[in-house]
Amino acid sequence: MSKVIKLKKGFDIQIKGEPVNNLEHISKPETFAIKPSDFHGLIPKLTVKVGDKVKAGTPLFFDKYQPEVQYVSPVSGEVAAINRGERRVILEVVVKAERENISEEFLKENPQNLSSDAIRAELLKSGLWPAIKSRPFGIVARPTDQPKAIFISGFDSSPLAPDYEFVFKDEAIAWQTGINALIKLTTGKVHLGLYAKKENKIFSQTKDVDITLFNGAHPAGNVGIQIHAVSPINKGDIVWTVQPQDVIMIGRLFLTGKYDSSRIIALVGSEVKEPKYIQFWLGGSLSGLLKGRLTKENIRIISGNVLTGTAVETTGFLGFYNNMVSVIPEGNYYEMFGWALPGFGKFSPSRTFFSWLWSKKKKYILDSNTHGEERAFVLSDEYDRVLPMDILPVYLLKAILANDIDSMEQLGIYEVIEEDLALCEYICTSKIKVQSVLRKGINSMIKELG
Repeated sequence: MSKVIKLKKGFDIQIKGEPVNNLEHISKPETFAIKPSDFHGLIPKLTVKVGDKVKAGTPLFFDKYQPEVQYVSPVSGEVAAINRGERRVILEVVVKAERENISEEFLKENPQNLSSDAIRAELLKSGLWPAIKSRPFGIVARPTDQPKAIFISGFDSSPLAPDYEFVFKDEAIAWQTGINALIKLTTGKVHLGLYAKKENKIFSQTKDVDITLFNGAHPAGNVGIQIHAVSPINKGDIVWTVQPQDVIMIGRLFLTGKYDSSRIIALVGSEVKEPKYIQFWLGGSLSGLLKGRLTKENIRIISGNVLTGTAVETTGFLGFYNNMVSVIPEGNYYEMFGWALPGFGKFSPSRTFFSWLWSKKKKYILDSNTHGEERAFVLSDEYDRVLPMDILPVYLLKAILANDIDSMEQLGIYEVIEEDLALCEYICTSKIKVQSVLRKGINSMIKELG
């Protein structure tokens, strides 16, 4: 019988725009892009130039410090642009897709018949290795590392998150095949976290994994929270994490011998006319996806969820690790004396407004307005109320701001990345940019440790 862990801390944001269980198939986008900024710490070195022909799985660039880790084209076509920013930093490599998608040829074999070295080699060659992230620090895993365990969260508790049972209902074989490959990459266990209140029939029948059930509000679905509850990370420990969508991609690779970047995403948010699930592709242009589906123009489009996603234009692209696109109103307005009004129609995580009396039942239209600007960092217990981890987040952030490496270690920086503290940023009365501060501290730790 699976162990059940009840998390008492956390908070669910009541926001309008949940997807209905309806899948729509759309035409493949004309352009795709892979963005180095999706991968923390990556310094890309190009392997293509504008005009080059590529297939799905053809390397576009590699990591300067880990040249064996390739970042590949999601589709076949022609390299249309290499967009650069300040100091000629590569922002994205854009591929114009062909009508017929052709993949590079990779090994088609049951992972159970392969050695761990063979599986690593195939994941590196195919460009699927970046799907494996390493904790601490949430960076692309080093192929030479030996993780003590691999963790997968089988549910997403973030606002408007997709229903994994619906998304993966036809992927049972690819799922188990991907799991079989990951099992070979660690001498420890593969841990699968599932939601205790709703059974996922595909995930609950997964073979050869250690299943733990979690009960609680967001961030219960965050893999970092699950690692902390099951096997906390200490100095020197290495744990790998993989998202369910990427487990499916790994499974397809070994089942077909081809790189398949298709995935089901959720188009959600209060400014989407019909929130639903859509068959899409990794790195695909959002322009065709969004055309005719939005309610108005003054909006914020987010690749990912509203807490941790990246704001993009309508001409932007789906991020490498994203399985949803969220659309909410832009918050570019000022509200005079908003703090002094009773706020009957406003949502608040605290009891600031009278709406707290019915806020758990009602869904709200929430925008991107922060309702204030950054101010003095005040000590309170507001972070502790939403973070189900045995760390002191305020003191950790203060240690980061002071660049106190020893204190950062002692206060738990090895256990968290941005998504784990995203709720802290959402409820922060001081409007501290918690996620960017945390990443600054993580970068300092990586530099310190070499």
